[in-house]
Amino acid sequence: MGPLMLDFIIGHIKTVLEIIILWAVFYRILVFFEGTRAFQVLKGISYILAAFLLSQILELDTLNWLLTKLFAISIIAVLIIFQQELRQGLARLGQQHLFSVTLAESELVALIEEIASAVYKLSARKEGGLLAIEKETRLKTYIESGIPIDSTVTSELVQSIFTSQSPIHDGGVIIRSERIIAASCLFPLSDNPNLSKILGTRHRAAIGISEQTDAVAIMVSEETGEVSIAADGKFIPITNREKFSSILKDALVKKNKSGLPAGRKKQ
Repeated sequence: MGPLMLDFIIGHIKTVLEIIILWAVFYRILVFFEGTRAFQVLKGISYILAAFLLSQILELDTLNWLLTKLFAISIIAVLIIFQQELRQGLARLGQQHLFSVTLAESELVALIEEIASAVYKLSARKEGGLLAIEKETRLKTYIESGIPIDSTVTSELVQSIFTSQSPIHDGGVIIRSERIIAASCLFPLSDNPNLSKILGTRHRAAIGISEQTDAVAIMVSEETGEVSIAADGKFIPITNREKFSSILKDALVKKNKSGLPAGRKKQ
């Protein structure tokens, strides 16, 4: 094999390696921003990138020059227009842990029943409440802002925390697995400009923590007694207790590729 042929092969191997690395990076970025306004734009940029790499391989100099300029402008536009989404994605970067705590079906049902009981009793008395259930993203920063509890989740305990006479009723409760880890925690407020202006601080805090982490947040309005759930930065109004339990279970159960809940196998 001559030196020219060897250089040719090495050059193409480098090109293929660059393509693999770039697509891997872009895939992770798309996963981060899935469900946001930036997602479709990033998909468009990925097509420009593919065309750019193809023009390099085929040595189409004019097209390569045009795509280089267009790609640079697109990146700058994304940085300016989608500051909020980028900030949220970076806030979640590095917070993922390798192992998540999974509950058995009966334990999950019992947990949801305790939460539902507490939430609807608070709702009937029009006492506000805010809870965040940790999933895969650790909520350590927010736990440290509150008061440690570390107790099994019960309806009575949740209600006692959010009674107006309780010194720790302000802020949110964080639940990990089937235990209350901390109360009176400070959650980040959402600055999404598309949210209704009538939403209060508690609702913005619930949406905020669901934007910056994968936690599921539950809130009870102090003014109306209405119950809501926030997940993936989306606000979900609830009409009755049965719907509350169903939506909360769907939000908490992590499904595998077969569509079954994690930890469950086909019979």
